[in-house]
Amino acid sequence: MSMIDPYGQRSDYGPWRWLHRLNPLGKAFAPLPFMVLLIFTRDIATPFAFLALGLTIVLAGAHLNRTTVAIVLGLPVLVVVMTFTFGLWARPELVEHTPALLTIGGYTLYLGSLEIGLATALRLTALVSLTLIGGLTTTGPDLVRSMIQHLKVPYRIGYTALAAYRFVPRFGHELQVIRSAHRVRGMAGGRGPIAATQRTLGYVVPLLAGAIRHAERVAMAMDSRAFGAYRTRTERHLIPFRARDWVFIVAFITASLAILVATTPFNQL
Repeated sequence: MSMIDPYGQRSDYGPWRWLHRLNPLGKAFAPLPFMVLLIFTRDIATPFAFLALGLTIVLAGAHLNRTTVAIVLGLPVLVVVMTFTFGLWARPELVEHTPALLTIGGYTLYLGSLEIGLATALRLTALVSLTLIGGLTTTGPDLVRSMIQHLKVPYRIGYTALAAYRFVPRFGHELQVIRSAHRVRGMAGGRGPIAATQRTLGYVVPLLAGAIRHAERVAMAMDSRAFGAYRTRTERHLIPFRARDWVFIVAFITASLAILVATTPFNQL
């Protein structure tokens, strides 16, 4: 369902996908202090709680396409895999006092090794889950506009970075066109690593030429609009900071502090 909000911005998500309607800065900066704190945690309960919090927010407020579902379902699988891999890397002398689970030759896998691996895996996936809150529900242009409007980032820096960011999908399109042209001309034949290398090298020159042409067009378009002539510019699309953004920030901080208070006894075990 497409909607137009009072500020003229188009949204293709219904009101129940509320994360997409929040200011990008609120979604980015509310989890940031707790992400820094997670780096220094060593227990299991704290990152597990933050992992559950991040996934709950994403499932409740984000548009659930295939990519989102795959990421959300893939995080628990990633926890299991990293638990064993990090557990194998743990120093045995640190966990020799814990029960032995498996012995192969001269190597012994201890329960403490898996606990260390689980704590590390949960810490990393918890960081990922908190970044998904803004990463899955924010576009690059909206983030840049919000930084310019509210953080007073110079528009010369913001929009230049945005123009560079938009080069990436442009390169992808150019590469597809070049590949199609080579196939039409019979230049994409052959199998094996040598043929693949030759095809790849054949893409370099036309891709570079297309990038230069695109950069010239972007530079001329920005120059024709007097980009950089004045210290400020008027904004066509406003990204306001509204009451619901403050509600989200306060609610997230409150829930995060409650997690820290609830897991403090476990940290002391």
